[in-house]
Amino acid sequence: MDERRKMACTIDALFGAGASGCVPESVRFTHYRTGRIREMYQDDMLLCTLRTDGGLAVTVRFAQALLSNPGFAEYCMEVDDDAAPFVAEGRSVFARHVVRCGRQVRVAADAPVIHDGRVIAVGRALLSAEMMEGATRGVAVRVRDSLKRSGGAVEP
Repeated sequence: MDERRKMACTIDALFGAGASGCVPESVRFTHYRTGRIREMYQDDMLLCTLRTDGGLAVTVRFAQALLSNPGFAEYCMEVDDDAAPFVAEGRSVFARHVVRCGRQVRVAADAPVIHDGRVIAVGRALLSAEMMEGATRGVAVRVRDSLKRSGGAVEP
């Protein structure tokens, strides 16, 4: 199977039908010695890494590109004004600061964190969407990549 088509199928399976339409045309791939796809780049900018379990570790920039797909918002969560500067610096998201959580956010899945319509961080969800609605304490998302870490502006 063509590696571009394989990535498109993976992105659609993980983030909803049509999400792969947001992938830029000028992408290149790096591979392991075995031939398996390792990472996807646009120019010299990392977009995502393929995990061994079949998942994708997306970057903030790639999550922002995927946000142009209307269905992708269901895989994201939104934080309030108080937490946004800290999350943009790479700190974890606490449950009490979650304003909205998409129905497709699952435990141990990548969850892009949104504030004012743009992605400020990406992390691993420690709670599901249903759990976040009722939770007022504890960490909801452990941030893996943020605006500060990826070289973007820190002010959300």
